Amino acid sequence: QVQLVESGGGLVQAGGSMRLSCAASGRTFNNYAMGWFRQAPGKEREFVAAVSGPGGSTVYAASVKGRFTISRDNAKNTVYLQMNSLKPEDTAVYYCAARSSFYAYTSQRDYGYWGQGTQVTVSS
Repeated sequence: QVQLVESGGGLVQAGGSMRLSCAASGRTFNNYAMGWFRQAPGKEREFVAAVSGPGGSTVYAASVKGRFTISRDNAKNTVYLQMNSLKPEDTAVYYCAARSSFYAYTSQRDYGYWGQGTQVTVSS
């Protein structure tokens, strides 16, 4: 069982940066691939980024590639999402998710554990 708690959301101006954190419970954090997803008002939840269990492999949605960076610190049971050059269309609730596998996947159906979400609002 894994419990996830996101933090770091808030309000930022377009062009700014923000870092989200997701703290995970459990003793085998490095056995879990981690992902970030987001859901904007009136839209379905979508994939943002994922990182493999050991942390050596990452994958990004095309809309954030080159602007966002996912990373993890397995010693701290924490995964991060560094978001740069933010745009108003990045406004959404951001969710952290865990999958009991080394490999990073992009489909939310592959993730069995979810955080409560954190709001990110980018003003124009």
